[in-house]
Amino acid sequence: MKWFTDVQAVYLHRDHVDFRKSINGLVPIIESEMALSPYEDAIFVFCNRSRDKLKVLHWDQTGYILWYKRLEESKFKWPRRHSQPVMVLSNEQLQWLLSGYDVLLMQGHRVLRYGT
Repeated sequence: MKWFTDVQAVYLHRDHVDFRKSINGLVPIIESEMALSPYEDAIFVFCNRSRDKLKVLHWDQTGYILWYKRLEESKFKWPRRHSQPVMVLSNEQLQWLLSGYDVLLMQGHRVLRYGT
């Protein structure tokens, strides 16, 4: 998934998704449940109920790309807090998630912004 270093945003859908859905089933979830545009420069990440499969959807200006990953013996550390239906991740957090880390527990150094 290192191809996604140039996308503007990574959106994670918090609830599990029926994995019989493909592109035509995931796009309405992005529009209605996530209240986002499926055509923006972003990737949208979905997980199944047992947390051993991921689908990643991306619009590349000519059509949709759908990636599918299945873990054979592990589960993804999927964020369970449901205060919001969407979680915004950094590219680094996406890599952590794909590598099996809990993105809510891992924190990098605090970003400092100085004016002068």
